[in-house]
Amino acid sequence: MTDSGAAAEPVGLDDLDRAAEVFTGLRPRLFGIAYRMLSSATEAEDLVQEAWLRWQNTDRGVIRDPAAFLAATTTRLAINALQSARVRRETYIGPWLPEPVDTSADPYLGAERGEALQFAALLLMEKLTPNERAAYILREAFDYGYREIADILRSTEPAVRQLVSRARKHMAGERHTPVAAAEQRELLATFIKAARTGDMAALEKLFAPDVTGLSDGNGRVRIARIPLVGAERNAKFLAAMAWFWDGVTVDWIQTNGQTSALITRDGTLAGMITITATADGIDRLLWQFNPDKITARSVPAGHPLPARSADVHAPRR
Repeated sequence: MTDSGAAAEPVGLDDLDRAAEVFTGLRPRLFGIAYRMLSSATEAEDLVQEAWLRWQNTDRGVIRDPAAFLAATTTRLAINALQSARVRRETYIGPWLPEPVDTSADPYLGAERGEALQFAALLLMEKLTPNERAAYILREAFDYGYREIADILRSTEPAVRQLVSRARKHMAGERHTPVAAAEQRELLATFIKAARTGDMAALEKLFAPDVTGLSDGNGRVRIARIPLVGAERNAKFLAAMAWFWDGVTVDWIQTNGQTSALITRDGTLAGMITITATADGIDRLLWQFNPDKITARSVPAGHPLPARSADVHAPRR
């Protein structure tokens, strides 16, 4: 494969309607790459739009492989955008969490595999360099060959192999084996039931010893601005916030390949909760209260929130 899929032989992609058809077919993959790179559905949408503008303005007659060209364009734009995103996150008030994305229709978001999509993986990837992150995503989620990745990153195959190797070691070294999806759903439902009643003993039994609670509110009042670490500390905090559950309804949604709980109060979306868990119990509580992150793509377009129920029940398997 040549760099970006360019070749000397024209393929007749000069018609804009045909260009739009090609782009639309590749769009799920492009969004999947951009989202995994930026951990933001909103920013990924903007980036894919930029890729479309570049595709419109490209001499498409000399593009042999549109898929390769657009994947390279999207990845390179994402690497540049990630640099700016990290600067913005330095001024974020309190913990920063990835923006959730609905995966009920497409559990892999255009990828060959669902790798680098769950919240735990996205958080770990924040510590990778942009090139490490890109190489890891293209290899692990989209099954690109090392030569293809080298063309996209304008690098060499040996260098790309090193990037992927370093990224794999980082991800494996800090990531614990998660529980199965069904168990994650049951733990989340049980957790919410215990939290609503303020049952400290029940909460502590659900937690791993080093459980960490992260609340993303970007400075909103009454939202914790530091991570809460430890089973007892998180249980006490939850027991003290019984006020939060007054008059709320809890519904279920699939975000980032796992079950999350949407919290509504008086018909208004108030927040989202999800967990990660291992054999030791719930090891991370992820509270999303930033309205900018939970209204854009948390609920599929054109679809309302799930039917409300008076009580919380375990989500359907």
